[in-house]
Formats: sequence, structure tokens, C-alpha cells
Amino acid sequence: MLDFAIFAVTFVIILIGAVLYLYPSSRSASGVPGLNPTEEKDGNLPDIVNRGSLHEFLVGLHDEFGSVASFWFGRRPVVSLGAVDQLRQHINPNWTTDSFETMLKSLLSYQSGSGVGVTESMIRKKVYEGAIDKTLENNFPLLLQLVEELVDKWASYPKSQHTPLCAHLLGLAMKAVTQLAMGSRFRDDAEVIRFRKNHEAIWSEIGKGYLDGSLEKSSSRKTHYESALAEMESVLKSVAKQRSGQGSSQSSFVKHLLQANLTERQVMEDGMVFTLAGCVITANLCIWAVHFLSVSEEVQERLYHELVDVLGEEPVTLEKIPQLRYCQQVLNETVRTAKLTPMAARLQEVEGKVDQHVIPKETLVIYALGVVLQDADTWSLPYRFNPDRFADESVMKSFSLLGFSGSQACPELRFAYTVAAVLLSTLVRRLRLHRMEGQVVEARYELVTTPKDDTWITVSKRN
Repeated sequence: MLDFAIFAVTFVIILIGAVLYLYPSSRSASGVPGLNPTEEKDGNLPDIVNRGSLHEFLVGLHDEFGSVASFWFGRRPVVSLGAVDQLRQHINPNWTTDSFETMLKSLLSYQSGSGVGVTESMIRKKVYEGAIDKTLENNFPLLLQLVEELVDKWASYPKSQHTPLCAHLLGLAMKAVTQLAMGSRFRDDAEVIRFRKNHEAIWSEIGKGYLDGSLEKSSSRKTHYESALAEMESVLKSVAKQRSGQGSSQSSFVKHLLQANLTERQVMEDGMVFTLAGCVITANLCIWAVHFLSVSEEVQERLYHELVDVLGEEPVTLEKIPQLRYCQQVLNETVRTAKLTPMAARLQEVEGKVDQHVIPKETLVIYALGVVLQDADTWSLPYRFNPDRFADESVMKSFSLLGFSGSQACPELRFAYTVAAVLLSTLVRRLRLHRMEGQVVEARYELVTTPKDDTWITVSKRN
């Protein structure tokens, strides 16, 4: 539990680095209602640990103090926004960089968008997003092949066999991301296994130790983390050098970055962010989507009929995906119900205001997305899985504002939507998904929400 809380707390702290500790501490959160520090040194960290995660702490905080609330990280006040209207007021003048990318690069000690000029940062962001889009376009048949291989495997199972979603769909995500990002080298299962091992070592440690120094205190943990990070960086540099030194016809994410004249270091950093985040977001979007379909037969059948009407018996194509409107609604509702990314954070670069509350420069502002996604004032029956809610244009506007759709969605999430659409369009037309009787699926709220334990379903053939 402590590890989960430390992970959640520290990723937002690292966004602003040492600046929180360099500026004189203040005993005021600008009049924003909220909690007093539980401990002088740690602020409200004990409260966060007791709640189990930062997300669960924020739910209680906003229940008690309303949509704009404050608490303490150490000796520094933090403002949290937990409703659509308040987020809209803060996001509109402050949306210049991608908070997910900024957070990961900060944790990895890479140069983030906040360390360069706005123009340069926006150019780099466009290059990054364009490389993902081109990679998907040029490698779509490969993505379809990987999905079909998994569905073939599931179709071979007897109806009574239990299928572990987390294990299989994380494997699919890692195969897709590594082959599309770095090329044919990762068609070798041994390379994917090595990547998965290093990915798990980095992702499980990222952010730990910045709060309590635990990583520094454990030489074995630190050595394991640094070894995994160095090996992944070495692989990415090797791929970049190989792609730049030969006229390979294979399209890949790394190749598109090189064609944009990024340096080897920049290619390595962007490749690290995409492979780390892309795998986790893609895997968990697919896991939650398949799980929710397995427990909602009506939604599953409606999706099946849309897929047959739009695609017939033909494989899905990149051009056809936008026509799968109900499939898009299913994925949107999956993100909302699962609270796929339950929080984000920004440093208040200049003094700002939300409602009547002044937010001083250098204040850390948390976007409590998980709180907003279950807010009954924004979503009717918020705990019910109901894709029909996204047929409402006003609902889509709120969802887009939160960064889960449209131009403000992080590129890794847009990539994940494409992979998930391919998976569902192939899977649901061939197989029926059945929930496991008595299974209780609990969420673990970290940077990306994951099931605490592997989630199981059974499948049966449609024909």
C-alpha cells in the first residue's frame, strides 16, 4: 500500500523537481479550503498512505471540501481541482505541453517540455505525434496480424478454459509497441521477453525513492533499476543507429523520428517515453474493455452488430475505424469507468485564478481526473458502464476537455484506442466473451489504473 501511495504522490512532485523545496515554504494555500498538515515534515502524506492511493485520498478530499481543495506535500501547499468547470478554467490558458510526457521525462531525468521554449516544445510534440500516426498507418497490417494471432489462440480454447486478460493483453501490447516502435528486431520473442523484463523493472521503480530515498538506500534495487534503464536506453540507441545507418524500407517510430532530424539522444528519450507509456496504456485499455464487455452481454451484442454492419466479414482497416461509432463509445466509457489515468498535474507558471481562488505562481495544481470521471453532476449514474452516454455531444465535450479525446488526448492514448479498436473488431465478431462467476475485479490506482490481480474470462465461438 505504501509503495502505491509513494508512486502516486511522487510522480506529481517530480513534475516540478526541486523547486518545491527551493522556494520558501508558505503556511497558506491562498485561502483554498482543505486539510491542515497532519505532520509538520510530511504534510498529509500519512493521510494519503492510509487511504491507499493518491486517487482515493483525492476522492475523500473533494467529498469534504468541494471541487477546489488544498492539502500538503511536505511543507508545500497543493491545490486539487475535482470538477469539469474548475478544470476548464485552469486548462484553457495552461495547455502548452503534454503532462504525461512531461512527467515521464522528469522521472527519467530527461529534458521535458518545461525546460525549453514554447515553440521548440510544440515542434517536438508535433514530431512525436506525427511519428506515432505514420507508424500506425504504415504498419497497420502488422498490428492486425498480431491481434489475429491472439484471437486465433483464444478461439482454440475449450469453453471451460479460463483466459488471463492481463497476461495475454500485456503481451499483445508489448509485441505491438516494440515492433512498431523499433522494427523487425522485436519479432524475436527473446527480444520481447528481455524488453518486458526491463520494462517491468523500470515501471515498478519509477518515482520511488524521490520521496523517502528508499531507492538510494537499497543498493540492490538501485542497481537493478539502473541496469534495466541502461539496457533499454542502449537498445533504443542501437536501433536508432541502425536505422540511420541503412536505408531500411521498414517504417517504424524510431525511423520517423530520425527523418525529422532529431538527435540520437532525443530519439532515445522519445522512444523510451513511447515504449514505456504506450505498453501500459494500451494493455490496460484493452484489459478493461474486454472485461467490461464480458460482464455486459447487451453492450457486447450491440457492438457485434455494428461491427458486422460496418465491416461484414472483412478485416478492419484504419479508414473504417472512425465509422465504428459505438465501438468508440465503448472505449470512451471504458476509460471513464476504469478511470484509466486518474490524475495529472501542472506547475502554475504564472499566478492564476479558479473561481474566487487565486493560485500563486509555483503552486502545484493536481487535476483529479478520477474524481471528475465519477462526479454525479457531470455523469448520470457514474458507476454504471453505459456507452450510450457518449452519444450526447455535451458529454463528449467534457470528456475531450479532460484530455481523453480529440486533439488534447495524449498520443499514447490515441495509439491505444487504435489497438483496442482492432482487437475488439476482430475478437467480438468471432467470439463471445463470458465473465467468471464470483470474480471480483479491484483496481489499483497508480499512474495508469490496473487490475490488482489478473482478470479472467472464458470465450466461446460465435459460429
